[in-house]
Formats: sequence, C-alpha cells, structure tokens
Amino acid sequence: MKYFPVFSDTAFYSLCGWIFSLCLFRYLGLPPALAVSISALLAAAIGCGVFLLLWSRSRQKLFGKKEREKRDKLLLHLALERPERIRAALLAAYLADGKDAHCQGDALRVDEAEAVPIFTMQPVSADEIALLIKRYRETPFYILCNALSDEAEKLAADFSVPVVRGDEVYTLFARTDTMPAPLICGKIPRKTAKRTLRRIFSKKNARPFFVSGSLLLLMSLFAFFPYYYIVSGSILLLGAILIRTIGFVGE
Repeated sequence: MKYFPVFSDTAFYSLCGWIFSLCLFRYLGLPPALAVSISALLAAAIGCGVFLLLWSRSRQKLFGKKEREKRDKLLLHLALERPERIRAALLAAYLADGKDAHCQGDALRVDEAEAVPIFTMQPVSADEIALLIKRYRETPFYILCNALSDEAEKLAADFSVPVVRGDEVYTLFARTDTMPAPLICGKIPRKTAKRTLRRIFSKKNARPFFVSGSLLLLMSLFAFFPYYYIVSGSILLLGAILIRTIGFVGE
C-alpha cells in the first residue's frame, strides 16, 4: 500500500506520545483515570499533527516506490542508449500520444519544435544549455533530460527554454505504453539471507540500538511495570555492544 507508512508512523508516534505522557502524569501523581484520559487526548493531537505532515509529504511525491524504480531504470537506459535509438523511442511515444512528430536526419521535431534529448548520468550543466542556445538561436526547441543542475535551471529559465525532465519523460512512455524493451540496466542484487543478516548486524546500527535501549531504561523510571523496560532496554544495549564489537563494516 502506497500510504501504509503514513498510517503506521502515525500510530507509532501516537503510541509513543501516549506511553510517555501517561508515565509522566502518573509520576506527577495524577489519578489513573485522569492520566489515561489526558494522555489519550495528547496522543490524538500528536497523531493528527503527524498524519497531516506525513500525508502532505506523501501527496507531493509523484510516484510510488515501484514507479520510481521503473523511472530510474528507464532514465538509466536512456543515458546508456545510442542517440538514434533514443530518438526512435521518443518518436514512437509522441506519435502514440497524438503529437505531430517526425525525424528529419538527426533531428526529432515535435509540433514544429525540435526535441533535443540529453540524457546523462549527472544533471545537465549550464555549459551544455549554453551550447544549445547558441545552436538553436533561430529555431524553437526544448530539452528532454534526467535533470538539470541549479545553474542550468536558471539559464534555461532566463532564456525561456522548455525542459521535459525525467518524471515527465517516464510519464510519457508509461501513458502511451511505449516503454523501450529490453532496458539497458545493471544487475539488481538479489535479497538473500546473508545480505539481510549483514544489513541487520551492520556497525552503523549500533547507534540506534544504543539510543533505543537508553530510552527504554530511562522510561523504566516512570512506568507502572519497570521490569519490562529494564529487560528490553538492557537487551538493546547489549545488542549495541555486540554489533559495535563484531558487526559488519560498510553495510
């Protein structure tokens, strides 16, 4: 589910807020019923705030995880493909999209403007934009690319050069069902039990284990049943020490 992380994070932060405030109010001596009620209200307020924040962020994302993976594979393919094959793929996509498109020599013209594909591994630089402005000074044109550098963005905006970025390129191919096949892309590492264990026992995980264990031990000072927090916090701290001592590096 695309929005599952939003709901799971909301529930997590609400629960954390409820537990923390309940322990705090009980430590301050409030009656149990009053402490539970006030903590529930605070947890609801925290949940609403977190939900609205995460929901707005998730709505700003154009694609979900699978779509982003497909987009990245397409853009990598276009960065590695031969120019003539890129023009042919774009021509097929534009024709399927109902555009007036045709190839004329090494040029791809779409609706009386020349489409200039510049798919590179790094963002297109301002120097490349400047060369295109010199070359097409008297000819309407626009650029198709993965991304632009900040300087290139400013130069393109100053000279009113239209830019079709990676997200829009992927949308064009996906909407018209003209995705190039097969795609040129590297081998995707397979998820194995060994890789999963190396990721779990990476040395960089020692810090979150240590922080989590320390917080649980601190919460034992304010909880109704401190033994749970003492045991679980001690396990996490021991895990942090173990990972820091014999964990894997660079995972």
